[in-house]
Formats: sequence, C-alpha cells, structure tokens
Amino acid sequence: MQIAIVTGASSGIGQSAAVQIARRGIGVVLTYQGNRSGALETVAAVESDGGTAVALPLDLGRSETFPAFRDAVAGVLRDVWQRDTFDHLVNNAGASRIALFEETTEDAFDTLMRVLLKGPYFLTQTLLPLLADGGAIVNITSGAATTVTEPGYSVYGAMKGGLVVLTRYLAKELSSRGIRVNSVAPGATRTRLGDNAFERYPEVIPGLVARTALGRLGEPDDIGSVVASLLGPDLGWVTAQDIEVSGGYAL
Repeated sequence: MQIAIVTGASSGIGQSAAVQIARRGIGVVLTYQGNRSGALETVAAVESDGGTAVALPLDLGRSETFPAFRDAVAGVLRDVWQRDTFDHLVNNAGASRIALFEETTEDAFDTLMRVLLKGPYFLTQTLLPLLADGGAIVNITSGAATTVTEPGYSVYGAMKGGLVVLTRYLAKELSSRGIRVNSVAPGATRTRLGDNAFERYPEVIPGLVARTALGRLGEPDDIGSVVASLLGPDLGWVTAQDIEVSGGYAL
C-alpha cells in the first residue's frame, strides 16, 4: 500500500485532500496543530470509507521540531504499515494574516515566512530520506501569487510565490529519483483560512463570485480532488507545474 503525508489536514483543503487520497487506496498520515478534534474527524472520515489514517501533531512554524516529527512518522510507518518509507507528501498546512504593506510588521512577516515557505522547505528536506523513489510532492500555493492581487496580501502572496519557485527547483533536483513535484494554486475557496474569513466577512463573497467564470466560490473538495489526482499514475508525466484551480477567476 502507498502512504501519503498531508500536513494541515484537520479542516478545509487538507482534510478534503486526505479523504480523497485515502479513497484511492492510499494510507494517510495527517498532521494538525491546534485542531486535534478536526484531525480526528478526518481520521474518522477516512476510516468510514474503509481507509487507514493516523493523525500526528506538527507545528510547521517550528523547524527545530521536524527531526522529532520525522521519527514519529517512521514509527507510524513501521507500526501501522510495516514500511520504512512513504510515497507522497502534500505540503498544505498554512496561515494567513491580512495587512496593508505599510502596516505589515517584521514579526508578522517572519511568522508567515516560517509557516508558508521555510516550513515546507525544511520539512520536505527533513522527510526526504523517508520518501520513496518514484513518489510525488504537491505544494499548496495560491492564486494570490499569480492572478489575484488584493490589498493586504503582500506577504502571503510573496511567500506563496516563493513556494511556486521552490516547486520547480525540487522537481529538477529530485527528478533523478523519479519524484514528481507540482503545486496547486487554489482560487477563492471556502476554508477556515484567515480565521474563518468568509464567515466573518460574507460581504466579500458576491464580488469574488462575480469575478469567477464558473460563478461560485471554490469548495475544499474542488481542490482536494486535484491534489489526489496529482499523486496518481494518470498524471505521472506531469512535474514542475503550478496548476491553478480557481473556477476561472479573473478570466
């Protein structure tokens, strides 16, 4: 059985990706930071479909904890699946803070940098010895790095843009091992990101919908299904791509 690690899978896109991946017969190690109950809901959803999932805590903003996390992953792989490697990594966990450029503090910049760029960079590096040849990595980027330029997202968009570039470099450097690396850039999607921003500011939704060709906000399953597909053989000749999944935003 193949195994995938999905970070930040206690809600939203990560939760959907974990469930969709498991439905393809892949075991899942999923991570959470503060939302343990949400992570257990993800595990329960996977198990209700006949799959296997294990939830582990991970603070993506604290790279010094990554070696201990790698050890925990190795233990789970051995105990649950009798393996010493895994096959796929989905770097999904993230955070968001909205602030205009002139109001952005260095502390806010550093916090987002640690979670959105440094975290995926060094987590991938730390887990690489356990990643099997011929596997796949999917990084969750954002339309904020490409097609969506809204005031207040300069740091978020810049870090996600860095992740797009990192995706290409990883695809190049890991190609000798047959490891494919792609990224998925969601458009406006109904998730808990930004402290449940869409629930707190529903007035922004009509404007986003009006600018989306397919006429609605994205839902987590719209993104999760694409992530799961990128891990499979049908897209086995695709690497180094940033795939926008936005319903045609700003067409």
